[in-house]
Amino acid sequence: MIDLFSDTVTRPTLAMRSAMAEAEVGDEQRGEDPTTRRLEERAAELLGQETATFLPSATMANAIAIQLFCGPGDEILSAENGHVLNYEAGGAAVHARASVRSIPTWTGVFGRNAVLQRLRHDTPHAPRPRLVVVENTTNAGGGRPWPVDECDGVLQAAHQHGLRVHLDGSRLFNASVALGLPSRRLGQGFDSVTLCLSKGLGCPVGALLAHGREWSGQVRRLKQLMGGAMRQSGILSAAGLYALEHHIERLAQDHRNAQALAEGLERLSQLVIEKVPLRTNMVYFEVPDRYSPDRLEQELLAEGVRLSRIHSRRFRAVTHLDIDSTDIERALAVFRSVCNRI
Repeated sequence: MIDLFSDTVTRPTLAMRSAMAEAEVGDEQRGEDPTTRRLEERAAELLGQETATFLPSATMANAIAIQLFCGPGDEILSAENGHVLNYEAGGAAVHARASVRSIPTWTGVFGRNAVLQRLRHDTPHAPRPRLVVVENTTNAGGGRPWPVDECDGVLQAAHQHGLRVHLDGSRLFNASVALGLPSRRLGQGFDSVTLCLSKGLGCPVGALLAHGREWSGQVRRLKQLMGGAMRQSGILSAAGLYALEHHIERLAQDHRNAQALAEGLERLSQLVIEKVPLRTNMVYFEVPDRYSPDRLEQELLAEGVRLSRIHSRRFRAVTHLDIDSTDIERALAVFRSVCNRI
């Protein structure tokens, strides 16, 4: 199976499994796991924050960040196709009793003016804007890294008007590698940063929320409240430490594979490939009305290629640690065969 469903399907490498097996462990709930502490320190350094907290998932990290900065009646600004708005089961409303106001953008990127236009007057009739969420890279926007100037403009506008800014950086290292910029530069100026370990970095589970030290006690309390406290988490943290040392620079290979896949698919008249200025590890495409997306999906799967279906005619292919250039060539051969039949 050539599994292009997501970069979440990656499996730990043998070297990562060895690091996990040999990890020094302690009771993480009491702050006594040395491997977890080392992971948190390293992640904070890489993300340009004072400290970080290890968590089971990026969804939990985003939920905790929202609760840090928002409460009942508050409003969050997010891209209309952002992860916190569409893929986290309404967590903002459940956990913080806050609402999310969407910013129209099919790319997932918006500018300072979009933030300024959505600021409300201080009136008892309206929710209170409190938080802006930036997703980098933008998943539904095609794996697109944010232009640094746009991001800086959003940070400036938000902070000038008293809003906090959270970076949903689940795939932040993809953006860092694609832009050729240090990850701490991309995390600079944010009030909190989420990093997912189980996507492009290839870990079996885990995420980090990086933040200022003044929030440490509240983050720990919310982690406990949401059931995120663990015991000997060093086994999982060791995978994260290994990934931060060995799996960041190799993301460039995922990007090259995605580019090769996109170029090959562009030669097929049956598909419409979405183009992005700087491709990372995602290829989105659509199936025109005259063809059957159901048949395409079924026949690809029957021949060993699995994709993610986003909407009725929109598909996503994601390259990752378990996909090499040979897999891309094989996948393109299957695409050509199936497209010729449909």
